[in-house]
Amino acid sequence: MLEYFKTVLSKVSFDDILFEKELLKAISSLNDEEVSTLEDWCFENYEDRYGPVLIKCFASQAA
Repeated sequence: MLEYFKTVLSKVSFDDILFEKELLKAISSLNDEEVSTLEDWCFENYEDRYGPVLIKCFASQAA
């Protein structure tokens, strides 16, 4: 599932709203270890464009 969500996020990365929606869906669907791996991958690939969105989404997951 992790690779599936990486693919989806890559394909919707052109759209802010879709990216956030799919990221939240991924976070809610994956286990803790996969979420941690996804978080690392997202920050490596999308921090420049989606830094605030990433921080918000992954912070909400930790709460």
